[in-house]
Amino acid sequence: MSAPELRAVEVKAKLALLRDCLARSGAAAIRLRGIDWFAWVTGGGSSAVLQAAEVGVAEVLVTQEEACILTDEIEAERLREEEVPAGFSFHVSPWAQVELRERYVLGLAGERGVLSDRPHNGEQPLPNALRLRRLVLGDAEQARYRELGREAAEAMSEVLRAARPEWTEYQLAGAGAQALWRRGIQPALVLAAGERRLPLYRHPTPSFDPLGSRAMLVFCARRHGLYANLTRFVSFGPAPQEQAALMEVEATGLAAVAPGKSLSAVYHAFDAAYKHADRAEALNQHHQGGITGYLARELVATASTATGLEPGMAFAFNPNFAGLKIEDTFLLGPQGLENLTYDPQWPAVNVHGRQRPLWLEMT
Repeated sequence: MSAPELRAVEVKAKLALLRDCLARSGAAAIRLRGIDWFAWVTGGGSSAVLQAAEVGVAEVLVTQEEACILTDEIEAERLREEEVPAGFSFHVSPWAQVELRERYVLGLAGERGVLSDRPHNGEQPLPNALRLRRLVLGDAEQARYRELGREAAEAMSEVLRAARPEWTEYQLAGAGAQALWRRGIQPALVLAAGERRLPLYRHPTPSFDPLGSRAMLVFCARRHGLYANLTRFVSFGPAPQEQAALMEVEATGLAAVAPGKSLSAVYHAFDAAYKHADRAEALNQHHQGGITGYLARELVATASTATGLEPGMAFAFNPNFAGLKIEDTFLLGPQGLENLTYDPQWPAVNVHGRQRPLWLEMT
Protein backbone atom coordinates (compact mmCIF):
# COMPACT_ATOMS: atom_id res chain seq x y z
CA MET A 1 0.00 0.00 0.00
CA SER A 2 1.03 3.59 -0.56
CA ALA A 3 1.78 5.91 2.39
CA PRO A 4 -1.63 7.66 2.12
CA GLU A 5 -3.37 4.27 2.03
CA LEU A 6 -1.46 3.09 5.10
CA ARG A 7 -2.34 6.29 6.89
CA ALA A 8 -6.00 5.86 5.99
CA VAL A 9 -6.00 2.36 7.48
CA GLU A 10 -4.32 3.64 10.64
CA VAL A 11 -6.81 6.51 11.08
CA LYS A 12 -9.78 4.24 10.44
CA ALA A 13 -8.63 1.86 13.18
CA LYS A 14 -8.12 4.70 15.65
CA LEU A 15 -11.54 6.21 14.94
CA ALA A 16 -13.09 2.79 15.47
CA LEU A 17 -11.32 2.57 18.82
CA LEU A 18 -12.68 5.98 19.84
CA ARG A 19 -16.21 5.06 18.75
CA ASP A 20 -16.04 1.85 20.73
CA CYS A 21 -15.07 3.99 23.72
CA LEU A 22 -18.11 6.19 23.08
CA ALA A 23 -20.40 3.19 22.90
CA ARG A 24 -19.09 1.85 26.20
CA SER A 25 -19.28 5.19 28.00
CA GLY A 26 -22.60 6.45 26.67
CA ALA A 27 -21.05 9.84 25.86
CA ALA A 28 -21.98 11.71 22.70
CA ALA A 29 -18.49 12.78 21.61
CA ILE A 30 -14.78 12.66 22.30
CA ARG A 31 -13.02 16.01 22.13
CA LEU A 32 -9.24 15.90 21.63
CA ARG A 33 -7.57 19.25 22.32
CA GLY A 34 -3.90 18.37 22.80
CA ILE A 35 -1.22 18.46 20.13
CA ASP A 36 -0.36 14.91 21.21
CA TRP A 37 -3.84 13.47 20.65
CA PHE A 38 -4.33 15.44 17.43
CA ALA A 39 -1.21 13.81 16.00
CA TRP A 40 -2.28 10.38 17.21
CA VAL A 41 -5.79 10.40 15.73
CA THR A 42 -4.78 12.00 12.40
CA GLY A 43 -1.93 9.58 11.78
CA GLY A 44 0.82 12.15 12.30
CA GLY A 45 -0.84 15.49 11.56
CA SER A 46 0.25 18.56 13.50
CA SER A 47 -1.92 21.21 15.15
CA ALA A 48 1.14 22.95 16.59
CA VAL A 49 1.96 26.56 15.83
CA LEU A 50 3.33 27.70 19.17
CA GLN A 51 5.81 24.91 19.78
CA ALA A 52 5.82 25.26 23.55
CA ALA A 53 2.04 24.86 23.90
CA GLU A 54 0.23 21.66 24.87
CA VAL A 55 -2.88 22.63 22.91
CA GLY A 56 -2.75 23.50 19.24
CA VAL A 57 -4.75 25.58 16.80
CA ALA A 58 -7.28 22.83 16.11
CA GLU A 59 -9.20 20.12 17.95
CA VAL A 60 -10.74 16.84 16.85
CA LEU A 61 -14.35 16.04 17.73
CA VAL A 62 -15.34 12.41 17.19
CA THR A 63 -18.94 11.17 17.29
CA GLN A 64 -20.47 7.95 16.02
CA GLU A 65 -21.33 9.74 12.77
CA GLU A 66 -18.28 11.88 11.96
CA ALA A 67 -14.78 13.00 12.84
CA CYS A 68 -14.60 16.77 12.70
CA ILE A 69 -11.72 19.24 12.88
CA LEU A 70 -12.64 22.25 15.01
CA THR A 71 -10.58 25.29 14.05
CA ASP A 72 -10.82 28.87 12.87
CA GLU A 73 -10.56 30.71 9.56
CA ILE A 74 -6.86 31.42 10.06
CA GLU A 75 -5.85 27.76 10.12
CA ALA A 76 -8.46 25.76 8.22
CA GLU A 77 -7.06 25.88 4.69
CA ARG A 78 -3.49 25.00 5.71
CA LEU A 79 -4.65 22.17 7.94
CA ARG A 80 -6.89 20.75 5.21
CA GLU A 81 -4.10 20.90 2.62
CA GLU A 82 -1.09 19.88 4.70
CA GLU A 83 -1.93 18.16 7.98
CA VAL A 84 -5.30 16.38 7.99
CA PRO A 85 -5.91 13.24 5.89
CA ALA A 86 -9.11 12.51 4.01
CA GLY A 87 -12.13 11.44 6.03
CA PHE A 88 -12.34 14.37 8.43
CA SER A 89 -14.94 17.12 8.12
CA PHE A 90 -14.26 20.70 9.23
CA HIS A 91 -16.19 23.08 11.46
CA VAL A 92 -14.60 26.49 10.90
CA SER A 93 -15.50 29.50 13.01
CA PRO A 94 -14.31 33.13 12.90
CA TRP A 95 -11.21 33.61 15.04
CA ALA A 96 -12.96 36.29 17.11
CA GLN A 97 -16.01 34.14 17.88
CA VAL A 98 -14.70 31.19 19.83
CA GLU A 99 -18.10 30.79 21.47
CA LEU A 100 -19.48 29.44 18.17
CA ARG A 101 -17.25 26.39 18.52
CA GLU A 102 -18.56 25.75 22.01
CA ARG A 103 -22.16 26.07 20.86
CA TYR A 104 -21.50 23.57 18.08
CA VAL A 105 -20.08 21.00 20.51
CA LEU A 106 -22.89 21.50 23.01
CA GLY A 107 -25.44 21.13 20.24
CA LEU A 108 -23.99 17.78 19.22
CA ALA A 109 -23.57 16.47 22.75
CA GLY A 110 -26.97 17.35 24.13
CA GLU A 111 -27.45 15.70 27.51
CA ARG A 112 -25.07 12.79 26.92
CA GLY A 113 -21.81 14.57 27.66
CA VAL A 114 -18.33 14.81 26.17
CA LEU A 115 -15.09 12.99 26.97
CA SER A 116 -11.84 14.94 26.55
CA ASP A 117 -8.09 14.59 26.94
CA ARG A 118 -8.10 18.01 28.62
CA PRO A 119 -11.62 18.35 30.02
CA HIS A 120 -13.30 21.74 30.60
CA ASN A 121 -16.76 22.92 31.58
CA GLY A 122 -18.15 19.65 32.84
CA GLU A 123 -16.48 17.38 30.28
CA GLN A 124 -15.22 14.02 31.55
CA PRO A 125 -11.67 12.68 31.23
CA LEU A 126 -10.80 9.97 28.75
CA PRO A 127 -10.93 6.42 30.14
CA ASN A 128 -7.58 5.21 31.40
CA ALA A 129 -7.79 2.19 29.08
CA LEU A 130 -7.78 4.51 26.06
CA ARG A 131 -4.82 6.48 27.38
CA LEU A 132 -2.90 3.24 27.88
CA ARG A 133 -3.86 2.01 24.42
CA ARG A 134 -2.12 5.05 22.89
CA LEU A 135 1.17 3.84 24.32
CA VAL A 136 1.18 0.77 22.05
CA LEU A 137 2.30 1.96 18.62
CA GLY A 138 1.11 0.36 15.41
CA ASP A 139 3.18 -0.57 12.36
CA ALA A 140 2.75 2.78 10.61
CA GLU A 141 3.66 4.69 13.77
CA GLN A 142 6.72 2.52 14.29
CA ALA A 143 7.86 3.17 10.72
CA ARG A 144 7.56 6.93 11.25
CA TYR A 145 9.41 6.59 14.54
CA ARG A 146 12.34 4.72 13.00
CA GLU A 147 12.83 7.42 10.38
CA LEU A 148 12.57 10.17 12.99
CA GLY A 149 15.02 8.48 15.34
CA ARG A 150 17.60 7.92 12.61
CA GLU A 151 17.45 11.52 11.40
CA ALA A 152 17.49 13.01 14.91
CA ALA A 153 20.60 10.98 15.71
CA GLU A 154 22.25 12.12 12.47
CA ALA A 155 21.49 15.74 13.36
CA MET A 156 23.03 15.27 16.80
CA SER A 157 26.20 13.71 15.39
CA GLU A 158 26.55 16.43 12.76
CA VAL A 159 26.41 19.21 15.32
CA LEU A 160 28.76 17.72 17.89
CA ARG A 161 31.38 16.93 15.26
CA ALA A 162 31.32 20.61 14.30
CA ALA A 163 31.36 21.96 17.88
CA ARG A 164 34.37 23.89 19.18
CA PRO A 165 35.51 24.71 22.74
CA GLU A 166 34.98 28.44 22.16
CA TRP A 167 31.33 28.01 21.15
CA THR A 168 28.82 29.16 23.72
CA GLU A 169 26.07 26.87 24.94
CA TYR A 170 23.64 29.03 22.97
CA GLN A 171 25.63 28.40 19.81
CA LEU A 172 25.60 24.66 20.39
CA ALA A 173 21.86 24.62 21.10
CA GLY A 174 21.19 26.86 18.09
CA ALA A 175 23.18 24.57 15.81
CA GLY A 176 21.21 21.62 17.20
CA ALA A 177 17.87 23.30 16.53
CA GLN A 178 18.97 24.25 13.02
CA ALA A 179 20.06 20.69 12.23
CA LEU A 180 16.66 19.39 13.35
CA TRP A 181 14.60 21.99 11.48
CA ARG A 182 16.61 21.32 8.33
CA ARG A 183 15.35 17.73 8.51
CA GLY A 184 11.75 18.76 9.13
CA ILE A 185 11.96 17.95 12.86
CA GLN A 186 10.62 20.24 15.57
CA PRO A 187 13.18 20.96 18.34
CA ALA A 188 10.71 20.55 21.21
CA LEU A 189 13.60 20.65 23.67
CA VAL A 190 17.30 21.38 23.18
CA LEU A 191 19.53 21.46 26.24
CA ALA A 192 23.23 22.32 26.16
CA ALA A 193 25.86 22.52 28.88
CA GLY A 194 29.58 23.14 28.81
CA GLU A 195 32.40 22.36 31.18
CA ARG A 196 31.37 24.69 34.03
CA ARG A 197 27.61 24.05 34.15
CA LEU A 198 27.60 20.37 33.19
CA PRO A 199 28.15 19.01 36.72
CA LEU A 200 25.82 21.57 38.32
CA TYR A 201 22.43 21.06 36.68
CA ARG A 202 20.44 18.08 35.44
CA HIS A 203 18.37 20.29 33.07
CA PRO A 204 20.86 22.87 31.79
CA THR A 205 18.97 25.31 29.60
CA PRO A 206 21.63 27.00 27.43
CA SER A 207 23.60 30.07 28.53
CA PHE A 208 26.33 32.34 27.17
CA ASP A 209 29.00 30.20 28.88
CA PRO A 210 31.67 28.81 26.52
CA LEU A 211 31.77 25.05 26.18
CA GLY A 212 35.34 24.65 27.32
CA SER A 213 36.76 21.13 27.55
CA ARG A 214 33.48 19.19 27.30
CA ALA A 215 29.80 19.58 26.46
CA MET A 216 26.45 17.80 26.51
CA LEU A 217 23.64 18.18 23.97
CA VAL A 218 20.11 16.86 24.58
CA PHE A 219 17.25 16.57 22.06
CA CYS A 220 13.56 15.95 22.45
CA ALA A 221 12.92 15.97 18.72
CA ARG A 222 9.31 15.85 17.47
CA ARG A 223 7.86 14.93 14.09
CA HIS A 224 4.41 13.51 13.25
CA GLY A 225 3.73 14.00 16.96
CA LEU A 226 6.34 11.42 18.04
CA TYR A 227 9.38 12.23 20.19
CA ALA A 228 12.92 11.00 19.63
CA ASN A 229 14.88 11.64 22.84
CA LEU A 230 18.66 11.36 23.00
CA THR A 231 21.73 12.74 24.75
CA ARG A 232 25.33 12.86 23.54
CA PHE A 233 28.62 14.30 24.79
CA VAL A 234 31.74 15.73 23.19
CA SER A 235 35.10 16.21 24.91
CA PHE A 236 38.04 18.22 23.63
CA GLY A 237 40.48 15.83 25.22
CA PRO A 238 40.08 12.54 27.15
CA ALA A 239 36.55 11.56 28.18
CA PRO A 240 35.82 10.84 31.88
CA GLN A 241 36.24 7.28 33.08
CA GLU A 242 32.95 7.23 35.01
CA GLN A 243 30.92 6.63 31.86
CA ALA A 244 31.61 2.88 32.09
CA ALA A 245 29.93 2.69 35.52
CA LEU A 246 26.91 4.62 34.22
CA MET A 247 26.60 2.26 31.27
CA GLU A 248 26.37 -0.64 33.71
CA VAL A 249 23.56 1.13 35.56
CA GLU A 250 21.72 1.65 32.27
CA ALA A 251 22.26 -1.96 31.20
CA THR A 252 20.57 -3.19 34.39
CA GLY A 253 17.56 -0.97 33.79
CA LEU A 254 17.22 -1.87 30.11
CA ALA A 255 17.43 -5.58 30.93
CA ALA A 256 14.25 -5.16 33.01
CA VAL A 257 12.26 -3.93 30.01
CA ALA A 258 10.30 -6.95 28.79
CA PRO A 259 6.69 -7.81 27.95
CA GLY A 260 4.70 -8.68 31.03
CA LYS A 261 6.90 -6.71 33.40
CA SER A 262 5.86 -3.38 34.90
CA LEU A 263 7.34 0.07 34.57
CA SER A 264 7.90 0.09 38.34
CA ALA A 265 10.07 -3.04 37.95
CA VAL A 266 12.38 -1.01 35.71
CA TYR A 267 12.55 1.71 38.36
CA HIS A 268 13.50 -0.84 41.01
CA ALA A 269 16.15 -2.27 38.67
CA PHE A 270 17.70 1.19 38.35
CA ASP A 271 17.51 1.62 42.11
CA ALA A 272 19.45 -1.61 42.66
CA ALA A 273 21.98 -0.67 39.97
CA TYR A 274 22.72 2.73 41.51
CA LYS A 275 23.23 1.10 44.91
CA HIS A 276 25.57 -1.46 43.36
CA ALA A 277 27.56 1.40 41.82
CA ASP A 278 27.68 3.13 45.21
CA ARG A 279 25.62 6.01 43.77
CA ALA A 280 22.32 5.47 45.58
CA GLU A 281 21.72 9.22 45.84
CA ALA A 282 21.62 9.62 42.04
CA LEU A 283 18.16 8.06 41.83
CA ASN A 284 16.64 11.00 43.71
CA GLN A 285 18.54 13.69 41.81
CA HIS A 286 16.74 13.15 38.49
CA HIS A 287 13.97 10.97 37.12
CA GLN A 288 15.03 7.91 35.13
CA GLY A 289 12.73 8.43 32.15
CA GLY A 290 10.09 5.94 31.10
CA ILE A 291 7.59 5.37 28.30
CA THR A 292 7.76 7.87 25.42
CA GLY A 293 5.75 8.37 22.23
CA TYR A 294 3.38 11.30 21.70
CA LEU A 295 4.86 13.06 24.73
CA ALA A 296 8.54 13.28 25.56
CA ARG A 297 7.59 11.14 28.54
CA GLU A 298 4.16 9.55 28.46
CA LEU A 299 4.81 7.93 31.84
CA VAL A 300 7.85 8.37 34.08
CA ALA A 301 9.02 5.27 35.91
CA THR A 302 8.49 5.42 39.67
CA ALA A 303 8.23 2.88 42.46
CA SER A 304 4.45 2.76 41.97
CA THR A 305 3.92 2.93 38.19
CA ALA A 306 2.39 -0.52 37.75
CA THR A 307 1.73 -0.07 34.02
CA GLY A 308 2.46 -3.31 32.19
CA LEU A 309 5.00 -3.29 29.36
CA GLU A 310 3.93 -4.46 25.90
CA PRO A 311 5.50 -4.88 22.46
CA GLY A 312 4.98 -1.67 20.51
CA MET A 313 5.79 0.61 23.43
CA ALA A 314 8.65 3.10 23.12
CA PHE A 315 11.02 4.00 25.95
CA ALA A 316 13.51 6.75 26.75
CA PHE A 317 15.46 6.21 29.94
CA ASN A 318 18.11 8.66 31.13
CA PRO A 319 20.22 7.29 34.00
CA ASN A 320 22.73 9.86 35.17
CA PHE A 321 25.47 10.88 37.55
CA ALA A 322 26.47 14.50 38.15
CA GLY A 323 27.87 15.68 34.81
CA LEU A 324 27.09 12.39 33.04
CA LYS A 325 23.99 10.99 31.36
CA ILE A 326 23.07 8.37 28.79
CA GLU A 327 19.86 8.40 26.76
CA ASP A 328 18.37 6.91 23.61
CA THR A 329 14.88 6.08 22.39
CA PHE A 330 14.02 2.38 22.16
CA LEU A 331 11.12 0.41 20.74
CA LEU A 332 10.08 -2.86 22.36
CA GLY A 333 9.59 -5.51 19.69
CA PRO A 334 9.69 -9.29 19.21
CA GLN A 335 13.50 -9.33 19.45
CA GLY A 336 13.67 -7.05 22.48
CA LEU A 337 14.68 -3.41 22.49
CA GLU A 338 15.46 -1.71 19.18
CA ASN A 339 17.49 1.49 19.45
CA LEU A 340 15.70 4.04 17.24
CA THR A 341 18.31 6.78 17.78
CA TYR A 342 21.39 4.68 17.03
CA ASP A 343 23.91 6.26 14.68
CA PRO A 344 26.41 3.71 13.34
CA GLN A 345 28.86 6.56 12.65
CA TRP A 346 28.98 7.59 16.33
CA PRO A 347 31.62 6.00 18.58
CA ALA A 348 30.12 3.20 20.62
CA VAL A 349 30.99 0.23 22.80
CA ASN A 350 29.27 -3.11 23.28
CA VAL A 351 27.65 -3.26 26.72
CA HIS A 352 26.06 -6.64 27.44
CA GLY A 353 25.29 -7.18 23.76
CA ARG A 354 24.00 -3.68 23.05
CA GLN A 355 25.88 -0.84 21.30
CA ARG A 356 25.96 2.19 23.60
CA PRO A 357 27.27 5.66 22.76
CA LEU A 358 30.67 6.81 24.00
CA TRP A 359 31.76 10.41 24.32
CA LEU A 360 33.07 11.87 21.08
CA GLU A 361 36.70 12.73 21.77
CA MET A 362 37.91 15.63 19.64
CA THR A 363 41.67 16.26 19.65
